[in-house]
Amino acid sequence: MDRRGATSVPAGGLRAPLVPCALGIGVHRVAAQRAAGLRWDDFDAKTATLSINRGLVAVDYELHETRGKTANARRRIDLDPTTVGVLTAWRAWQRTEQEAAGIDAAGWMFTDGDGAPIHPHAVSQTFERIAQRARVRVIRLHDVRHTHGTLLIAAGVPVKVVSERLGHASPVFTIDTYQHVLPGMQADAARVFERLIRPDLLPGESSREKTREKRRRKTA
Repeated sequence: MDRRGATSVPAGGLRAPLVPCALGIGVHRVAAQRAAGLRWDDFDAKTATLSINRGLVAVDYELHETRGKTANARRRIDLDPTTVGVLTAWRAWQRTEQEAAGIDAAGWMFTDGDGAPIHPHAVSQTFERIAQRARVRVIRLHDVRHTHGTLLIAAGVPVKVVSERLGHASPVFTIDTYQHVLPGMQADAARVFERLIRPDLLPGESSREKTREKRRRKTA
């Protein structure tokens, strides 16, 4: 999903900021529950961090707070400037609207029109509607987490860092989950190593490319 397209669509009203937030933090596998459980005291704009401490579980549509099954499910992650900006602007807008309406949201980050925490089912439904209006392929909110992990690993971010962001029990699990990304990275690693031991090579130049160029000259 194109993050720029998703963030530019106002669909979902009060829930729209959930999308860039979900993309930016690589939410837990129970994405909707974790997003619904976020509170403003979990967010620190100065340090650009977000603490994921709880989730909201629906039992017969009634919400119950959960702390997660493992210690890894409760973690603090670093945020990118875009996500910090979206959340900061959302907090200001939400506060203005709720004060004008005389609503006490009790510190919940994402709320419904009455100031109550948004229902996890509504989070998933809103995500699908925003994706449809952005005219991008509709995926499950759960899959945003895999998008987050895949892009980071493909970009060369250390597996341990990705594992911590996603709340995995160990980097081994992360490697097993995203091993489809690794074959291409092996080739990249080989080229990096070649440049390290062959400083005479120009950027983007390799022994294989030189061989191909020589062959082209011979046949020309």
